[in-house]
Amino acid sequence: MTESQSRNVLSTGVGRRKSATSFVQIIPGNGEIIVNQQPGIDYFHFNSQAVSICRTALEIFDSEKAYNIIIIVSGGGLTGQVQAIRLAVSKAVSKLDINKRVKLRSLGLLSRDTRVKERKKCGLKKARKASQFSKR
Repeated sequence: MTESQSRNVLSTGVGRRKSATSFVQIIPGNGEIIVNQQPGIDYFHFNSQAVSICRTALEIFDSEKAYNIIIIVSGGGLTGQVQAIRLAVSKAVSKLDINKRVKLRSLGLLSRDTRVKERKKCGLKKARKASQFSKR
């Protein structure tokens, strides 16, 4: 990100899902998505569905061509990262205009999914899987 882009930041948001964390900046632009200094389509391996999920909050208000989205994401897998990005973009859009918050909230885009993998317990094979019980 260049110095001139950092001065034009309109809104920011942070999103988390499982062990993925994303930091999003919305700047005026023409609809580009930049993820970890790569075009979004390259980062998501040509998965256009992942790119469209990142734009969900902007598409609701028909403003996806008015802003560029700069994303820094780390941790987790691709699905967790996409969901963390969706939450961060939704938070950033709600900061742009407080009236948009009500619609985003009703669509469930501002809710964090708190489910994470349960830890393995000692004496078990996985978090809950135990060996078969034998009475005799």
